[in-house]
Amino acid sequence: MQIKAVLVALLAFAIFSTHDVVVKFLGATFSPFQIVFFSGLFSFPLITLMLVRDPTQGNLRPVHPWWVALRSVCVVTSPTAAFYAFTVLPLAQVYALLFAAPLLITVLAIPILGEKVGVMRMIAVLLGLGGVIVVVRPGATELQMGHFAALLAAFAVALQSVILRKIGREERRAVLMLYPALINVGVMGVAMIFVYEPVQLVDLGGMATVALFSFTASLMLVYSYTNAEAALVAPMQYSQIIWAAIFGILIFSEVPDSMTLIGAGIIVASGLFIIAREARGGTSEQTPVLRTRSRGISPGSFRVSQVMRRPEQE
Repeated sequence: MQIKAVLVALLAFAIFSTHDVVVKFLGATFSPFQIVFFSGLFSFPLITLMLVRDPTQGNLRPVHPWWVALRSVCVVTSPTAAFYAFTVLPLAQVYALLFAAPLLITVLAIPILGEKVGVMRMIAVLLGLGGVIVVVRPGATELQMGHFAALLAAFAVALQSVILRKIGREERRAVLMLYPALINVGVMGVAMIFVYEPVQLVDLGGMATVALFSFTASLMLVYSYTNAEAALVAPMQYSQIIWAAIFGILIFSEVPDSMTLIGAGIIVASGLFIIAREARGGTSEQTPVLRTRSRGISPGSFRVSQVMRRPEQE
């Protein structure tokens, strides 16, 4: 069963990578705001279906309104920034920077969750962030807005993931899903006034594909995390760097340079070390990194996440 779950996770991340290729194509014509708006709009029926099937009793008033608001902003920010990065940077470079999210989660868990991080994990975090510097190469290459956008996306994913760990057991899933969707429609709807481009039927199909791929892959990840140890499933997200190289070369004529691959290797190795440490029980009871998705939950990149339980409840 665990082998099947790991294979399903690998397929899910392959679908996510294909989703990002579609985003890159759409980004040649449309602003990230417009892509996120329409893909979020197409996600609404899927979100509505899940809300209808939510068995939890209660209203839609948040228990922690400020945390819910901050998380909702992060959930909308992460796909917008990531989508922009995909349109202006090579796929492999964007993924390398997005892979910094688990490292940032470890850091943010200290003030927000009261996590105690040991010396070895902190060294791994510092090495991973050093890998980010290797990828970006400040001074050797011209920094673009895409680099900052990718890092902003990674930070937004990390922050919303840690907030989810903090409030997820007390808030209804309906609340956690509905408010980001509403903010997406409101903020992106206003932004579209300034960036709107006429949408052809084929473009609408592309945006619907983004929503469908993301939703389908998310459900596959839920299956994987339900049927296998998180420490086995979580590292599968790093397979996306392979897909990035394949798609980049075959579709976009993007050949990853050696420094990008070296930096990505450092980041991945650091992330795997942290996951291995947590799998051996080397963290507090919160364990925020193990089940982190590569870009979190969002209306535009609809990645479903389970509300995490403490390890002793599993």
